[in-house]
Amino acid sequence: MEVVTMTKNNGGTGTRTGNTGENTGGPNGTYDVVVVGGGAAGLSAALVLGRARLRTLVVDAGEPRNAPSDHMQGYLTRDGMSPAEFLALGREEIARYGVSLVRDRVVDVSRDGDFAVRLAGGRTVRARRLIVTTGLRDELPDVSGVAERFGRDVLHCPFCHGWEVRDEPFGVLAAGPQSVHQALMVSRWSADVCLFLHTVAEEELSDEDLRRLAAAGVGVVPGEVAGLRVEDDRLTGVLLADGTAHDRSVVFVAPKAVPQTGLMERLGAELHETPFGAYPVVDATGRTTVPGVWTAGNAMGFAEQVVHAASGGYRAAAAIVGDLIMSDLDAAVTE
Repeated sequence: MEVVTMTKNNGGTGTRTGNTGENTGGPNGTYDVVVVGGGAAGLSAALVLGRARLRTLVVDAGEPRNAPSDHMQGYLTRDGMSPAEFLALGREEIARYGVSLVRDRVVDVSRDGDFAVRLAGGRTVRARRLIVTTGLRDELPDVSGVAERFGRDVLHCPFCHGWEVRDEPFGVLAAGPQSVHQALMVSRWSADVCLFLHTVAEEELSDEDLRRLAAAGVGVVPGEVAGLRVEDDRLTGVLLADGTAHDRSVVFVAPKAVPQTGLMERLGAELHETPFGAYPVVDATGRTTVPGVWTAGNAMGFAEQVVHAASGGYRAAAAIVGDLIMSDLDAAVTE
């Protein structure tokens, strides 16, 4: 089962009931909330939970989806920051509120009242609520050079990287039905765009596709792509199987999204199919169909950028705070 992994134990002290004390778990490793995943969504959720004086543990693999990139864009006040620096600052911030952070992997979860969360390191912790932010994995086309250059000059998102490579000669490597759309989108950032059909047959393109590509000035290059040409650690071209080469300095590709839903499936969450894989059914706060379980970030959808993931983590955490408050009050009333 695919689940999660984690980052170093930063520990910390915080305030829960007006007195200074540990906010790192009760007896026998009991927490109010365990956050599975320590990317933007998980850390944002943990920050809100820590400030709400809830005992919180973040379990994170330290393998964020955007790790290959040197910078992230489009996040107000953080535009251009490296993903590694962003996460490091987030870990520092949650530590101020006594949130615990560990590097490990969740290998099992069961429920007998609270959730029992078993870690790969052998430890089992308990939690009243869970937030799952396990993200997704990008599966790249099996073309020589693509994986090695991914995040550098092989890119997937023009909103993330388009400005930095504007006006350069773009290639778009067709990897599925979304590739025409991707080629049309990236034409916003360059007037020199070629769509390499690779394993897509020309007849698979609709008349509407061809009209739009022509209107956008996107060239269409049939034939299978054999690999990328790299010189002095720079992408310089796209090589076809027939031996021809096309000068390009940037290649866009749409990776296949592989949702990390193993934990959700183990919990029995309802999933729904999308063009980018199956994701949990959630409400506006990220609450899943499993009572007590929320999700955020790419664990709930393909298109969640860093800024969206952080926002989703905040919403899920705020909902959990309210849920726990009402649950405790209802319990007190019935005693």
